[in-house]
Amino acid sequence: MGINAGDTAWIIVAAALVLFMTPGLAFFYGGMVRSKNVLGMLAQNYVTMGVVSVLWILFVYSIAFSGKGRFIGDLHQFGLAHISEPPTGLALTIPPIVFVSFQLMFAIITPALITGGVADRMKFISWILFAALWLVLVYAPIAHWVFSPSGWIAKRGVEDFAGGIVVEANSGISTLALVLVLGRRRGWPQERMRPHNLPLVLVGAGILWFGWFGFNAGSTLAANTLSAFAFINTNTAAATGLLGWLLVERYRDGKPTTLGAASGAIAGMVAITPACGFVSPVGSIFIGLIAGMLCAFAVNLKHKYKFDDALDVVAVHFVGGVIGMILLGFLGTRVINGKNGLFYGGGFHLLWVQVSSLIIASLYAFTVTLAIAYFLKKTIGLRVTDEQEYQGMDLTFHGETAYESPGGMGR
Repeated sequence: MGINAGDTAWIIVAAALVLFMTPGLAFFYGGMVRSKNVLGMLAQNYVTMGVVSVLWILFVYSIAFSGKGRFIGDLHQFGLAHISEPPTGLALTIPPIVFVSFQLMFAIITPALITGGVADRMKFISWILFAALWLVLVYAPIAHWVFSPSGWIAKRGVEDFAGGIVVEANSGISTLALVLVLGRRRGWPQERMRPHNLPLVLVGAGILWFGWFGFNAGSTLAANTLSAFAFINTNTAAATGLLGWLLVERYRDGKPTTLGAASGAIAGMVAITPACGFVSPVGSIFIGLIAGMLCAFAVNLKHKYKFDDALDVVAVHFVGGVIGMILLGFLGTRVINGKNGLFYGGGFHLLWVQVSSLIIASLYAFTVTLAIAYFLKKTIGLRVTDEQEYQGMDLTFHGETAYESPGGMGR
């Protein structure tokens, strides 16, 4: 199969859109923390872009995608050697280096998602080392299992179009493991730690919505009809996710909020990520709506079980990813792509593959993340001192403040 110029151009643009999501995520999270921690949040996301980019080129791409191993790749493409060779089993119409670039952007944003759970209290150097270790020990193996045609989960017939397991459930369950080791913020849950800048949250959510088109529609690795379905399904699920979250807030709290609107849109896009290339636009309506409503309720889990997931990564990304993977087992349709789910006469097989693959990958991610977190806690330490937490991440680690005003040091 030859190289197609149109496909190549589209995937280069899609890769840029996905990279843009990480600054969008930084703003989305940055607006939700207190003003004394906003630069700390942005810095964690930006340093993730740096660390992952270098490690990906050196060897992480190779262990994620090269070779024929069922559980992990090899070092055949260390330093992008032999880069003219596409991953085993993939018939690409784009140059392999473009595939490398596109997958890099997924590898960047996935650990960046975890920063929302550890907001306000994790040491900067500890985050850098955690991100590097997690990329190698958690992300790369799971990406190989699911995204590489030689991976054992891929061979089981799992359907995960753009990362319901690899990105969403993986980051969400890993966040839970890390916050359990890290501990709660000082004063939580007694003290209400409100977002300091909701307009910034909405700007970040808008960038994420925009970038998600590259994330999902780019995962076709071609400019074709399927990419158009992935595009419209992404937008539809974002819209119904937003509406579903607002309905829950109106019913539960009496008032729909702008933060809820942003969170609901994200929840809808999280849930449609594994399914966007396998369901109809009507199916995406239901996936987004259900995800928006259930993720809104799931936010209460951290209060019930007393784990301090500061910015609700578990509720949105793990729960949303689980919803998308499971509903695909019901709503998948061969008319679009892939296999028929339960509601289209496909029986229980796809649903079983989806659920069992999700459980196994999540258990692996949780266990290994827990081990990484304990290792760092016992060696260099994970969290700041009480005094540093009181002062805030911005001054403690970066010697800067986001706002040069009396409100700039707000708690």
